[in-house]
Formats: sequence, structure tokens, C-alpha cells
Amino acid sequence: MEVFHLEILLIASLVAVACALPGVFLVLRKMALISDAISHSILLGVVIGFFISGNLNSPINFIMASLTGVLTVFLVETVQNTRLVKEDTAIGLVFPSIFSLGVILVAIYANDIHLDIDAILLGELAFAPLDRLYFNSSDLGPKSLWVVAAVAMVSVFLLVLFYKELMVSTFDKALAASMGFSPVLLHYGLMTLSSVTCVVSFDAVGAVLVVALMITPAASMYLVTDCLKKMLWGSALLGIFAANVGYFFAHFFDVSIAGSITTFLGFCFFVIYLFAPQKGYFSILRKEKRQRIEVMLLTFLVHLQNHEELSERHIKHLKDHINWQKVKSNAVLELAQKNNFIEFKNKDYIDLTSKGKAFTSAAIAFIIQNERSAIEPLKQNFFLFRG
Repeated sequence: MEVFHLEILLIASLVAVACALPGVFLVLRKMALISDAISHSILLGVVIGFFISGNLNSPINFIMASLTGVLTVFLVETVQNTRLVKEDTAIGLVFPSIFSLGVILVAIYANDIHLDIDAILLGELAFAPLDRLYFNSSDLGPKSLWVVAAVAMVSVFLLVLFYKELMVSTFDKALAASMGFSPVLLHYGLMTLSSVTCVVSFDAVGAVLVVALMITPAASMYLVTDCLKKMLWGSALLGIFAANVGYFFAHFFDVSIAGSITTFLGFCFFVIYLFAPQKGYFSILRKEKRQRIEVMLLTFLVHLQNHEELSERHIKHLKDHINWQKVKSNAVLELAQKNNFIEFKNKDYIDLTSKGKAFTSAAIAFIIQNERSAIEPLKQNFFLFRG
């Protein structure tokens, strides 16, 4: 593989890590759309920085773009705190206004500057290695590689340093305040880091890929695990994997690199959405089916407990009386037998075992006394076989 391709892969992988780490906290704080708002509104900061410095490569542009991102977050929260609109509406009001103002300023005062829509919205990683960093006539590699690497290292350092504070403030702001942390300070620190990451990544990959790498890996891992550390590691690794696979796909089919990476991220999320062990679509369907069978099982046990006469305990009468289909009846009977809740007498008559009577009585009492509580602990106490 040529050095040129390796440099692109390194830049894409580092951007994936830099975006994934703050992205996890944005997803957990239900602020995913903020990344989209920041990645677009920084255009105004770039324009203002250019007006001040007169140079597209000035550090002032970077500073103003980062500040604009923080300003966007502040304005969104200010509008939201009025309680007149919700957060998604506040984002929809603020960032298009700021982004449009940047476009208007460019059209009026910098009309001779070329702004490529593909480079701004989709980004073009293929051009990133062309902007080189030199020191004493020595080629140190692409500028984007060094800048993104620095941001990724800072993100990792800050995450390790403030991991406990970020975790507590993310899940319980009141607890964080009682422990001496400042939720507001931590929040704006996270938003500043997200803004800086968006600015740096925006220059290399464009707004669409920044949002995709910041949100999609985190949202995918949110469906896989409830452990914050695993979510952080998994998001970073998924971002790196998608960046590499997307690049090779784009190289093979000669299409947009950023578009390919974003598409592959969407594909990964779709697969995880369907097949995640606990929160996946098919897993939830299985749980719902199992719960329906368990409700039917409890109905069956209650019927047996409330009827002592033999005619009400005949297997054929039970199927006809409760009006279940043959498949459902067999499934309930099989589940009851595996849990040792019932026993057959004379092959056709069913009785509750001592365990079946105890479980039925406990379940009825639990439902009456704890209407809003989950019945799962009761099932665990009786070692309920779930099928």
C-alpha cells in the first residue's frame, strides 16, 4: 500500500477516535443533534476569523470557529430554557440561522473565495494529504494528521482525567453538584471539546462525516452495552473499522470517501439495531413473545387454582375453555411442565404442584400489591424457566 493511502487511513481513523469519545457523552445526554448544529454553525466563525486575520490558515479562524460552536450550544440552551420549545426545536431554530448568516457574509464580502459544496458538506479525505507540514525543509506529513492526532490525544487525556466527573454529571446532575462538581462547567467543557473536534475534523472530512463519526458509533454501542467504558472503547473501534472499510470501498468503486464511510456506518448501525443481544429489534420481539407466553402461563395457572372440579381440569376442556389455539396451548403446557408447575393425573387431567400453587399465589399477590413494579424478581426467585 502506498504512503498516500496510509496517510488517508490514519487521518480517517484519528478523526473517528476524536469524534467518538465526546460523541458517547452527547448520545447519553440526548444531545446528538448538537453535533450537527456545531458542524454547520462554525462556518460563521471561520468567516469572522477570516475577516479579522485576512488569512484562511490563521489560528484566529480556528479559535473563532470553536467559539461559534460554544455560542451555538449556549443559544440552543437559552431558547430551550424558556420552556416554550423543546430541544430539537431550539436546535432547528438556532443553527440554521447561524449557518445562513455565515453564508450571507461570504456571499456579500468574500464572493471571490471558492467554497466547494462537496468539500464542505461531504469532505474529501483524498485532498488532506496534499496540505503538508514542513520543518526545516523536512516533510513531516499532512497537517491534518498532526492536528487531528493532537485533538484525539487531548480528548483521551481529558476523558481519563475527568472520567468520574463526566460520568456522574451525565447520569445525575444533582448528585454531581452534591459531590462538589459543577455540572454547568463540565457541560460547557464537553461542548467546547466537541466544538474543537468538529472544527478540526470539519477541515479534513466535512460536516456530514463529522456528525456520522460522532453519533453513529456511539448510538450503535448504546444498543450493545450499558457499560460506559465498553461504550467508549467500542465506539472508537467501530469508528476506526468503518473508516477503513469505507475507504477501501470508495477506492475500489471510485466514489466519495466520506460518503462511503458514512454509508458503511449506517449499515453497521442497521445490523446492530436488528441483532443487538439485549436492545436489538429481534431480541425485543423474542422478549415480547416470551412475555406473552408467560402471561398465558399465569392465566392457565390461575384457572387451575380457581377450579377444583375435574371437569375444569381436563386438558381438552382447558384448551376449549380458555380459547387458545393448539400451538399456544402446547407452548403453555410445555412451559408449565418444564417449570414443574403442573402434573398430569390419568393422562388427561391436570393438577398444580406445590411449586405451581406457591408461584401462582405469590404472582397474584405481587400483581395486586405492586401494580407498577416489575415481576422479574419473583420469576427469578422461583427459577422460572423462560424457554
